[in-house]
Amino acid sequence: MVVLLACSPYRAIRQIGFPKPIIRRWHRDSSRIAGVTPTVHGTPVTDRPILFVSNHVSYLDISILGSLLDACFVAKQEVNGWPIFGYLARLQRTVFVERKAVRAADQREVLRERLVQGDSLILFPEGTSSDGNRALRFKSALFDAANIELGHGHVEVQPISIAYTRFDGMPMGRMLRPFYAWYGDMELAPHLWRALGMGTIGVDVIFHEPVRLEEFGSRKALAQHCEKVVSDGLSSALSGRLDRTTRAGRLRYDGFDLPIHSETA
Repeated sequence: MVVLLACSPYRAIRQIGFPKPIIRRWHRDSSRIAGVTPTVHGTPVTDRPILFVSNHVSYLDISILGSLLDACFVAKQEVNGWPIFGYLARLQRTVFVERKAVRAADQREVLRERLVQGDSLILFPEGTSSDGNRALRFKSALFDAANIELGHGHVEVQPISIAYTRFDGMPMGRMLRPFYAWYGDMELAPHLWRALGMGTIGVDVIFHEPVRLEEFGSRKALAQHCEKVVSDGLSSALSGRLDRTTRAGRLRYDGFDLPIHSETA
């Protein structure tokens, strides 16, 4: 995975731009190398710009969501300076933001411009990563982008739950999850090396119904709604309560086939 990040073809691509299909292919291949197999529940919005909001467990979330969505990430400014990962983030046109009130208006305008240009955005509103066993409190300040209007009203927000649920095909207990969840003061390199040396990982990705700010009246109420929806989805996946009576299907993104499961009646 790390070798792929640093190899010379991607340095060349940096000079000419990084086409979105290549970004998704890179993330898909990185996930496979890491032994990650996502199972998709629900349907992601793909026909219009949208703001995706998700719980955040690990650096693996980036490749998982990046392989499924034609979207750019919103990340804190310090990620721009990270070795390797900052480089990759710049290649895929990540929007770097500073969490300072004085910059809020400027940063909202940057996000608005990206949405107007047709980009969908992925945001982790917890502001940090968790141990994967629960969702943390969503910071309402990070929902400022939901106040952006796109001509047909405020930008839609689609909540996503990411749950690390299986290890080598068996249920993954809460004791195993920290081997893949990256949080607290864990060092990146040793954690990544250990994760890559373990078995295969099954991850449930749940796309919930999209909503708009005007449905809730305030940014805080919207954040609370998304937090509850994401948390409930995470709990259902971790406890095995997701409906496994599904019909298998495929979603197609510019030539890529992606697995998706839809609940049956």
